[in-house]
Amino acid sequence: MVKAKRITANLPEDLLKEAQEVTGQGITETLVLGLRLVRRSRAFEKASTLKGKLKLDVNLEASRERSRS
Repeated sequence: MVKAKRITANLPEDLLKEAQEVTGQGITETLVLGLRLVRRSRAFEKASTLKGKLKLDVNLEASRERSRS
């Protein structure tokens, strides 16, 4: 079971309604999805800061080959 926290929040009605229309889900599910997207965008930003800083030595041709068993 996932631990949950009950909150009270004042949200713009139009924003919440539009978000629910997009997700096709209820308030809780829509807010959880929104929070996950915020978390994902932060992870993407962190990964973006590494762009050009990692040196990878990958043989693309060899990595594309699949064993045919």
